[in-house]
Amino acid sequence: MELQYKLNDIEQVAIKLVDNFNTKTILFYGNMGVGKTTLIKKLVEILGSEDEVSSPTFSIVNEYQIKNDKIYHFDLYRIKDEEELYNFGIEDYLSTNNWILIEWPEIIEPLLFKDCDKVEINLDQELNRILNLTN
Repeated sequence: MELQYKLNDIEQVAIKLVDNFNTKTILFYGNMGVGKTTLIKKLVEILGSEDEVSSPTFSIVNEYQIKNDKIYHFDLYRIKDEEELYNFGIEDYLSTNNWILIEWPEIIEPLLFKDCDKVEINLDQELNRILNLTN
């Protein structure tokens, strides 16, 4: 699925994504500043969390509560190798049936043992977001 949108369309985009996800593990790809965290903030809201959403760049993972579930939001930008992932217990998070939203997922791809959806966001020359969802 491909979507083109402006940031003021983010709520409709998030709703459409939630309706089209096949899994609860979502990988977010895109250059710095394309709106990955902004989209995740709206997704967390659409999924039912009232928690304050912020980028986990320094904490690596943030946890948000939703009814009968949790959302784990990872930012792996600063992670240099798989050992760092194991040091904070990534396998424990991955083995849950909770929502897992991962920004900068390239380093974790070899460790993923379950299906996931992939969201890639790019900017065009008019600063529209071009989003591709693959399942």
